[in-house]
Amino acid sequence: MRQHSGIGVLDKAMGVLHAVAAEPCTLSDLCIRTGLPRATAHRLAVGLEVHRLVTRDTHGLFRPGPGLAELAASATDTLLDAAASVLPRLREITGESVQIYRREGTVRVCVASMEPPTGLRDTVLIGARLPMSAGSGAKVLLAWADPQTQRAVLPDAEFGERVLIEVRRRGWAQSAGEREPGVASVAAPVRDAAGNVIAAVSVSGPIDRIGRRPGARWAADLLAAAEAIHKRL
Repeated sequence: MRQHSGIGVLDKAMGVLHAVAAEPCTLSDLCIRTGLPRATAHRLAVGLEVHRLVTRDTHGLFRPGPGLAELAASATDTLLDAAASVLPRLREITGESVQIYRREGTVRVCVASMEPPTGLRDTVLIGARLPMSAGSGAKVLLAWADPQTQRAVLPDAEFGERVLIEVRRRGWAQSAGEREPGVASVAAPVRDAAGNVIAAVSVSGPIDRIGRRPGARWAADLLAAAEAIHKRL
């Protein structure tokens, strides 16, 4: 679920960008993916094409344009900058895969990921969109989310409100086999300069190796990593 700004034409244009980013598409495909009328979808796609944010290939399919890469090249992300020196150390300490997740509506997005150089790994690709209904990262992000988001997610979640209360009390979360069979994880909240939870830092790996209670091993290291990122923010 994408965020909505309340500015109709902007939200529709973003819908077009997300649609063509998912897979190159015809105008008919674009209408189906966005739910927009044909004339509106065409007008927005052509307008974005003028600004080089959308382009058409030799088959006439709409796809992301070079302007997006040019804008991205100059973009900075303070969270990723702050985590750049922390995640490698966390991976070294644990010997497992490490990730950072942000919440977008009722899903979480992996914005940083590092894997151990050898052995069986829990691979989560950067940009992966995962449900908020399972996993330690989901528990952390939902524990500090607004009540409306909690009400939307909890009915289908692998955990209940009591779990979120416990996560807030102890400051970290763990899971085993929730998001994916055979995978366990532990996560802690990352706070910005004002103390608001803006992300979750996580360690994950095979249950056979890290056990069903990974928090007993790495909660302290996760909390230290989260605090280090917080200080850099």
